[in-house]
Amino acid sequence: MKKLFNLVLGGCLLLSAGSISAQKIITIKGKVQFPENRFKMEIIERNGFDKTVLDSCEVKSDGTYEFKMKVEHPGVYTLDCQKWQSVQFWAEDEDLEINFRGKDTAKIVIKNPPYVYINGGPNNELMNLMNWDGYRGYQLMIAVAQGVYRIPGIDDQEKQQVSGKFYDMLGEESSARIKYLAEHYADRNSVLAVLTRLNGDENIELVEKVLAKLEAKNPNYAPLLKFKADRAEAQAQRERLAEGNVAPEFSYPTSDGKKNLGPQNFKGKILVLDFWASWCGPCRQEIPHLKEAYKAFHDKGVEFFSVSIDKDGAAWRKAMKEENMPWEQVQAAKSGKDVMKLYQFSGIPYILVLDKEGKIVAKNLRGKALNDKLEEMLSEKGKKSIAMPMMGM
Repeated sequence: MKKLFNLVLGGCLLLSAGSISAQKIITIKGKVQFPENRFKMEIIERNGFDKTVLDSCEVKSDGTYEFKMKVEHPGVYTLDCQKWQSVQFWAEDEDLEINFRGKDTAKIVIKNPPYVYINGGPNNELMNLMNWDGYRGYQLMIAVAQGVYRIPGIDDQEKQQVSGKFYDMLGEESSARIKYLAEHYADRNSVLAVLTRLNGDENIELVEKVLAKLEAKNPNYAPLLKFKADRAEAQAQRERLAEGNVAPEFSYPTSDGKKNLGPQNFKGKILVLDFWASWCGPCRQEIPHLKEAYKAFHDKGVEFFSVSIDKDGAAWRKAMKEENMPWEQVQAAKSGKDVMKLYQFSGIPYILVLDKEGKIVAKNLRGKALNDKLEEMLSEKGKKSIAMPMMGM
C-alpha cells in the first residue's frame, strides 16, 4: 500500500510540475545597436506555414527591450528585430539575452544581416550551433554565386550548373554537421529543432535513436509527442506525393479571373508544373530556361503551368508582363501556404513533371535535368507507339 501511495504521490507531483512548466515565464531582453523605431520587436510562433505574432514591444530610448514570455508550449520561436534581423530560439525555462545590430547603416543596404548569438542555457547553446550552421551556409551560397558569376567564358546555363554542383556540396556538408549535432546533443530538449532538418529515409535510424533517448528521459514530454505526431503526418503526405502517385488537385484563378485552373485541367498531356514568385531571384533566373523548354517541347505535347505564391497580385502581374511567359498562370491564395503544405515544399522554384494521367514523374527539376526528363518521356512515348504494330489478317 505504501508503495502504491508513493506512486500516486509521484504521479501527482509530476502533474503539478507539468502544470507549473506550462505556466513558466521567461525573460527575453537585450539591446539593439541601431534601432528602427518604425517597427516593433516581435515574438513569432510558426506552425507549418502559419505565422502568429504572440507578443510585441517597443525598443526603449536607450536601445534596450524586454519581454516576459509566458511559455505554454515549449519549442522553437522566432524573435524578430524590427524587420531587420531575426533569430530562432528555444523557449522553455531559460532566461535569454539577445543583442542585435538592428538597422543596416551602410550606404548601400543589402539584406544580409549578421549572425545573432543567444546568451542562454544548454537548450539555446544548441540553437546557437544550429543557427550558426544556417548562417554560414547562406554566406557560402552567396560567395559561390558571386564567384561563379565572375567566371569568364561560360554562359548563364553553365554558370547555373556549376553553382548547382557547389550548392549540392554545401548541402551535404551542412547535413553532416546537423547529424553530428543530433547525435551528440540528444540529451537536450532543443534537439527536436535539429531533428526537423533531418528529413529523408537515410536519417530515419538516427532520428529514431535520438527520439528514444528523449522518450526515456520524459515519455510524456508534450513537444516530443507533437513532434512524433507531426512527423507521422508529414511522412503520410510524402507517401501521397511519391513518384507514381496522382498529383494533388487544387484550383486557383488566372490573372484575368475568367477561369480557375489546377493540374487536373491538364490531364491527357505531359505537364511541367512550376511554383514561383515575383520576388524570388532564382525563380526569375529559371524562367528563360523554362521558355526555351516550352519552345522545344510544347509542340510535342508538353504543357506548362505556373503557380505564383505571391502575396501581392500587382507584383505578380507586373512580373508576368516582364517575363512574357506564354503559358497558363494562376496565383495561389494565402501566399501559397495551403498549396505549399499540400505539395510539401518550402523553397522555390519548385518544378514537377506529371504524366498524361496526372501522376508525378519527377520533382524539383531545373535546367538540363528538366530537358532530359522531358526527352526521356517523349522517347518512351515514341517507343510505345511502335512497339506493337497493327497486324493484318
